[in-house]
Amino acid sequence: MLVLVALAGLARAQDFTALARIDPEGSVIADDGQGVGLTLYLSQAVPWRIFTLDAPMRLVIDFREVDWRGLTREGVAQSAAVADLRFGTLRPGWSRMVVELARPLTLSTAEMAVGKTDGTAVLRVRLDPSTAEAFTAAAGAPPDPGWDALAALDVTPPPDPAPPGRLVVAIDPGHGGIDPGAERDGLAEAQLMLQLGLELAEAVNRTGTMTAVLTRSSDVFVPLSQRMTIARAAGADVLISLHADALEDDAARGASVYTLTEEAADQASARMAERHDRGDLLAGVDLAGQDDTVAMALQDLARLETAPMSDRLAEALVQGLRDAGARVNGHPRRQGPLAVLNAADFPSVLVETGFLSDDADRGALSTAEGRGKIVAGIVAALTLWSADEAARAELLRQ
Repeated sequence: MLVLVALAGLARAQDFTALARIDPEGSVIADDGQGVGLTLYLSQAVPWRIFTLDAPMRLVIDFREVDWRGLTREGVAQSAAVADLRFGTLRPGWSRMVVELARPLTLSTAEMAVGKTDGTAVLRVRLDPSTAEAFTAAAGAPPDPGWDALAALDVTPPPDPAPPGRLVVAIDPGHGGIDPGAERDGLAEAQLMLQLGLELAEAVNRTGTMTAVLTRSSDVFVPLSQRMTIARAAGADVLISLHADALEDDAARGASVYTLTEEAADQASARMAERHDRGDLLAGVDLAGQDDTVAMALQDLARLETAPMSDRLAEALVQGLRDAGARVNGHPRRQGPLAVLNAADFPSVLVETGFLSDDADRGALSTAEGRGKIVAGIVAALTLWSADEAARAELLRQ
């Protein structure tokens, strides 16, 4: 534990904030005599810490932060001592590698060496044979208020790239985990939206022209900002957030589609620039070293294109839901200051699929048949909208 605390202190002392990129060449977990060695090559040094956790036995390495693209489990895990390996985003600005161990191994040494000429970094870790009792005694994250909230979280693995030419649709089932959302008659919004999201993703993938990416695929809590991060990392062309509210007014019924209000859009760039890392604002744009003014200006320029696209998608979704026979609200097109719609680099909408406070809406969302109409309407709308946007883009090029 003394080694772990010292390493956590080293992480706090370092002052690196930009994204480090993994170099898959030479990054490996391999047998090293009787023990196991882990070596990771990074484009630069970043704050980090390392510790072990029990049940199951695993080695955890946290970074701020690492781009894992190019690294594969098969390429890096070369030791039979590795029962499983995962790596990805922990939350915006934080990355994690988790090495599940097939046998007890205690952390012996860990150090990050930084190249004097090019600033690249190498993290080298040594694990030595141990006993189950000794492993359990040494396990646990070192106390550190800046990291404690991350200790129990798991990683979001980097998504597989979509086939070329396909529309990438980020599907965001609202709420989850400690946030169940609206609840009525034993039904929770988080669970219903997860089921709907899974069914929608399957239907989107079946089209052959679109690829779905889920911001969550189980009952877990995902912060709103991370939902945009997951979409951006997947190269999303559009984000659809799924919700089902419950109101005291039982007269509210049917689906509606929200886009960001103009006033909220004006403020969103400032909020994103203040709260997000520069590498997590606009896909394909490196804003490291830029101040808030530049970051906000570039986001505002991006919204000149994506905001009208969001509006057109919202209109298409209303019509698609109607045509599919889903219940649609009498005032289906709405706007709101919704944080999950703050991304500037891709169009995004929130679909309020119905109201759990309405018996008919609740019944429809509880059945495969009722959800099927919503799924069919959304898929049809996406298909028509993407074709229309492609035609618009072609006209602009001429």
